[in-house]
Amino acid sequence: MMLRALIALAIAAVVTAVSAATPPQSVKATYDVYRDGLHVATTQETYEKNGDRYHIESDSNPAGLLALFVRTKIRVQSAGTVTAAGLQPEKLDYGRLDDASKNVSAAFDWRARELHLTFDGRSETLTLVTGMQDRLSVMYQFMFLSPDKAKLLEFPMTNGKKVERYRYELANHAALDTPLGKLNTLHLVKHRDPGENGTEVWLAADRNLFPVKLLILENDGTKFEQIITRLEFK
Repeated sequence: MMLRALIALAIAAVVTAVSAATPPQSVKATYDVYRDGLHVATTQETYEKNGDRYHIESDSNPAGLLALFVRTKIRVQSAGTVTAAGLQPEKLDYGRLDDASKNVSAAFDWRARELHLTFDGRSETLTLVTGMQDRLSVMYQFMFLSPDKAKLLEFPMTNGKKVERYRYELANHAALDTPLGKLNTLHLVKHRDPGENGTEVWLAADRNLFPVKLLILENDGTKFEQIITRLEFK
């Protein structure tokens, strides 16, 4: 019990120190994406804050041997407002640059409390819940965490086709080897209901709680990993 208490105090101290930092005005990040250990893609992302507005763009391209056979390029964009609570998305766009029929979008009407989803050639309107994030903004929302929210996070998230309820719990404080060197991280694990994919994320403790690794374990056992290779703040 004493050891657990000491670990909890250490994690709390790290989170408090990091959360006091002001989120950056801009971020440039590059990730390598692996499927079952095979390098399959490279993702480049930019985050820009101008006044109370933000824009995030994520471009993924095939890599390694996959690039010889697959030409698919994926672009995801999120735009909205920066509030006291962090990011409040207003528009999400997911695009397959080789196949427009796969495009997905979500429009957040906060005044009317409506979420408008467009996918598979049809549209759907859902109730917009406070704290809603999209599939891209959620990764940048960690930069705005307060200490009391880092241990247990609960929020709704949309990928443009549906809304899911996410619940992350702080698992431990871990040293993570990355291409950027060894990073002290907060390791969060998503609560997994039957039939759901498993998700884990590692946040760099001394780099604005920015996600430096993402792990997704699908129901069929397929494992996807996204690992940081470049990270610049301004």
